[in-house]
Amino acid sequence: MTSSISLPRVASLGKPPLAHLRRGGVSVVFAADAFGAPALVHWGRALDDADVAGLLATAAPAVMNASIDIPRSFSIAAGRAHGWSGTPAIEADAADAVVDGFTLIDTDAEVARVRFTLRDAASLADAVFAYELDAAGILHAAIEIRNATADRAIDIRAARALLPLPARAEEVLDFSGRWTNERLPQRSTIHDGTWLRSSRRGRPGHDASMLTMAGTSGFRFRSGEIWAAHLAWSGNQETLVERLPEGAGVHRSVLGSGELVDAGEVRLQPGDTYRAPEVLFVWSDEGIDGVTARLHTFIRSRADHPRSPRPLLLNTWEAVYFDHDLEKLSALAASAAELGVERFVLDDGWFRARRDDHAGLGDWFVDGDVWPSGLRPLSDRVHELGMQFGLWFEPEMVNPDSDLARAHPDWLLGESRLLESRHQFVLDFSRDDVASYVIERLDEVIADSAVDFVKWDHNRDLHAALGAHGDRRVREHTLGVYRVLDEIRRRHPQLEIESCASGGGRVDLGILARTDRVWASDCNDPIERQSIQRWTQTLLPPELIGSHVGPTESHTTHRHASFSFRAVTALFGHAGIEWDIDEADPEERRAIAAWAALYKEVRGLIHTGVTVRADAVDDGTILHGVVAHDRREAIFAWVRTATNGMAHTARVPIPGLDPRTLYRVRVREEVGAASRHEVDDPAWLQADDDLICTGAVLEQGLPLPVLNPSQGMLLHLQAVGA
Repeated sequence: MTSSISLPRVASLGKPPLAHLRRGGVSVVFAADAFGAPALVHWGRALDDADVAGLLATAAPAVMNASIDIPRSFSIAAGRAHGWSGTPAIEADAADAVVDGFTLIDTDAEVARVRFTLRDAASLADAVFAYELDAAGILHAAIEIRNATADRAIDIRAARALLPLPARAEEVLDFSGRWTNERLPQRSTIHDGTWLRSSRRGRPGHDASMLTMAGTSGFRFRSGEIWAAHLAWSGNQETLVERLPEGAGVHRSVLGSGELVDAGEVRLQPGDTYRAPEVLFVWSDEGIDGVTARLHTFIRSRADHPRSPRPLLLNTWEAVYFDHDLEKLSALAASAAELGVERFVLDDGWFRARRDDHAGLGDWFVDGDVWPSGLRPLSDRVHELGMQFGLWFEPEMVNPDSDLARAHPDWLLGESRLLESRHQFVLDFSRDDVASYVIERLDEVIADSAVDFVKWDHNRDLHAALGAHGDRRVREHTLGVYRVLDEIRRRHPQLEIESCASGGGRVDLGILARTDRVWASDCNDPIERQSIQRWTQTLLPPELIGSHVGPTESHTTHRHASFSFRAVTALFGHAGIEWDIDEADPEERRAIAAWAALYKEVRGLIHTGVTVRADAVDDGTILHGVVAHDRREAIFAWVRTATNGMAHTARVPIPGLDPRTLYRVRVREEVGAASRHEVDDPAWLQADDDLICTGAVLEQGLPLPVLNPSQGMLLHLQAVGA
């Protein structure tokens, strides 16, 4: 008996690929699936043209029992209409019709980029999937959906960039955390089902996954094959790793990410287009450090990436809090300049009624009672001392006890009538009047006070984020924040901006397209910071991560740490001080000055070189560093955060060096010697001369001293003759 049902035919195995992208040591190959939609058949190691024919010949899986009667495919627009039972790439509908069943209508391909235009089965929407490999080998994926109807609205519920993963991707690592303890790594085995990380906080959050890595079993910093994803977006979002028993075509599981769209947030009228945030997909067969190297290379290639040396700064928060006084702050600025500080940042407390955190947010006028002549006298003094002047704002927030909130209650996001947090509500940046107000107030203060640097804070989640009509506004609020930042930068092209979100609550490449660094955490405790910075650097290069020396007793943990350990920790970032240095004793001031000089000496290396992290010798130690691109210089921190049962340290491999180069190894103790647990150091440290040996020997391992907990030492390696 002949069936009257017409089934799609499997695409001819001899047909050429739809696109083969090649760049940065990576290949990405797309071919047509059984329905004519593009399907990714390879993402990883660079392939020759001769490899592709065999790849395509093996791209269709077998037909399974108790399944659809054709080989199961997984296209870039995977959905239920074509038999995909997992999370769909696109979720959208128009009244009583579902947008699904996409097929290809146009391809525009070049060597490293391709744009596929697809149309759904009901001809309701056109979707453009754009992919581009950059010079670092990172695949940038973006989706646009256009309403192709003449008379119907389309509701977009999701537009996810999804890529298949091979069976050898067996584990997933991403991050969680909380305020003052961000970027906590968590690892698990990939099982059947969906590993879904969602943020509905109106920002990525302190618990953001940030960078999701799926890799071969046991992948580490220096080994393993990894496929990773990062969403360049500062609002609600989701990332998933998913595995079905039937797999994803010839692949085993799926990695994907996209904006988390609330109900009614994206409604397209005829001709309107939704542009999803860009997803960065990173492949490496050189472990986590290989992923990091690609990301840092791309980030540093951006046209607006900071090029000048990152100035050593002093932030006044933990020095004076809300106690503002021109004489005291001028004296603090003079002390800072004397010790080598290059940027002086006045934190919270300078605007009207701001004597604590209960009032004043939103009223961005200099407090005339505290600053009768405005901020210009302090700014002028800071500039006379040869430093830049920075100022703190929290533009997205408002205290209910403020002139702004009293005058414009309609400017507040709807949750503000329900959920006060940290004594503040949220302004609705999707409104043009709110954006205009914020732009004009900041513009005036920045110009009048000759501000060189803005610390832009964001101290609460958005939660419900309801507009005036009860509609969700996270997406439009986020886009409004971007527009305000862009306009401030347009008016003040030399201004630098820091993204702070009660510490590290908004760390993503969407906000960093408009800012110059992030504040990784409100915690300056070096024990906590070692982990926070180590994992934040998985995504971001050190020059974009604010890292400060705080006082002996941590403001957040109340733990005590030596100056040398605090200084070694803060060195590996965009360094600063958050401490009333006028209370430092003469020995501490000498150490601060020596550290400032050391930072200026090595920041050129730290802020341009390759970040490397050794795999752990034991649970209480960390070895991390930066190696110059020509591998003729390197600096490493050897750190102990906790005690361990080992009586001595075995050889510790020093990663990233050139095996054939002869290195001089020095311990840099300008900021004080690290406390040891041993009677004597290893013999090479007791010798009168510096150690000189090849990179090959150092990669085999260097005996390092057993430090006491909360101690760190610096190793500086330079090629002999350099």
